[in-house]
Amino acid sequence: MFSRTTVSRKAARSVALVTLATFAMTGGGWPQAASPPSRPGVQEPAAQPAPSPSPQPNEESPGLLDGMGKLFEKSLSIFPPLKSPGETVDDWNERARDAGDGLSRLAKPSTMVSGRTICPASPNGAPDCKLGADKLCQVKGFKEGKSLNTDSAETCSPKVLIPGRARKPDDCRTDNYVTSALCQ
Repeated sequence: MFSRTTVSRKAARSVALVTLATFAMTGGGWPQAASPPSRPGVQEPAAQPAPSPSPQPNEESPGLLDGMGKLFEKSLSIFPPLKSPGETVDDWNERARDAGDGLSRLAKPSTMVSGRTICPASPNGAPDCKLGADKLCQVKGFKEGKSLNTDSAETCSPKVLIPGRARKPDDCRTDNYVTSALCQ
């Protein structure tokens, strides 16, 4: 899913964000030195008064490491406790068992059969291929079936073959057939 560099970059970003958040929460950074070390023979400029009083770091203010430690302690209380490897494997086994039970209830043993059985007309005139699939499966020794493939053909009376005779609407009909079914 992720390359190693993508994960490393995301981890580096997370650490940077935690550090910035810690600075913002603690309200400061590292203390600055009062004055740079003096060098012999160099005259120091006169000390200038501070433009405004700045808050002096006191002993009670936490440092960077204390702030990060408190942040990590708080984050650990948010996440659920980790499971032991044995508990994790037990959970996986239970889920697999539940999934297997569900699949065994769904999957009945079935067999695909081929043949050709007409789909009888239903009361509304449409072909009922469920009955055709059941008949095809019963011929093969099964109880019932579901239609997988169908075929249709036009069946006409011999009158259509008479030369010079005009074709009438009742001369031909379309028959539907089940050619393969899934039987149980």
